[in-house]
Amino acid sequence: MTNDATEMSIDTAVYKTLLESTEAIPWKIDWATLRFAYIGPQIERLLGWSQGSWVGIDDWVERMHPEDRSWVVDFCVAQSKAGVDHEADYRALTAEGNYVWIRDVVHVVRNDKGEVEALVGFMFDISERKKSEEKLLQLQRELQELSYQDGLTGVANRRLLDSVLEVEWASAQRGGQPLSFIMLDIDCFKQYNDHYGHLAGDDCLRRVAQILAASILRPRDLLARFGGEEFALVLPETDLESARQVAERCRAAISDASIPHRASDVSHLVTVSMGVTTANPADGGGQASLIEKADRLLYRAKQNGRDQIVAD
Repeated sequence: MTNDATEMSIDTAVYKTLLESTEAIPWKIDWATLRFAYIGPQIERLLGWSQGSWVGIDDWVERMHPEDRSWVVDFCVAQSKAGVDHEADYRALTAEGNYVWIRDVVHVVRNDKGEVEALVGFMFDISERKKSEEKLLQLQRELQELSYQDGLTGVANRRLLDSVLEVEWASAQRGGQPLSFIMLDIDCFKQYNDHYGHLAGDDCLRRVAQILAASILRPRDLLARFGGEEFALVLPETDLESARQVAERCRAAISDASIPHRASDVSHLVTVSMGVTTANPADGGGQASLIEKADRLLYRAKQNGRDQIVAD
């Protein structure tokens, strides 16, 4: 054996030792046969499948989560045929029947003619990273939900109300459907706070919000805290008479709850006043006019003695 051959043999052994001492799992696939020319022994520690069981590309495919299999295989084959280096994240099946998140980093090897000769790469265990990413995404979802939620009552806040009203207005405009809006105010709420205290006032707001939420029967209907002791309901595809019936159901539910209010000028129980209106967005205008009209009708209900509904 020549010195060059000896040095090459030593270098190969060194490289192999280095590769097999890393956490990453090295592998090589012959492109012509789609068979593994090599896969590192670390694969057994990670997935439980023996090194010798990785014969061809089918073994790789079959040990992939069914939900990931189609797109990962299609993507990797397309990129490999095009001679483009790439990477893919997917869930790999362990011998025990569990799944581990893998990142496969692939390098395309070409021959002297520029033809794809082999694929070489590394598999990385990214399970912990994926767990961290999922926790972060969950936190982001929770923060987003909180940004659209009233902190006191738990119902939608004014920000979400405005967004939904804009969307529903556009939808009603396209479909030629009516859109109804209810503005609701707890009667003599300042006196309630003065008499029972602000903590009790907060409890009252939460109770009213719960009663109103239970009175909504359709998924698209939205209840939101408009501000202070005022609430609003958006009722898509609802005419004025149907909206008035919803308002009456809400008013009756609050009355049936019998929440004491000894300081009220209207009743010894908590009552509400409501303004109910309907628009046909296809006729023009904007959602601001809907809110303004409901607010005027609410004011009229309070001027007329409270504990009533004014609809127009």
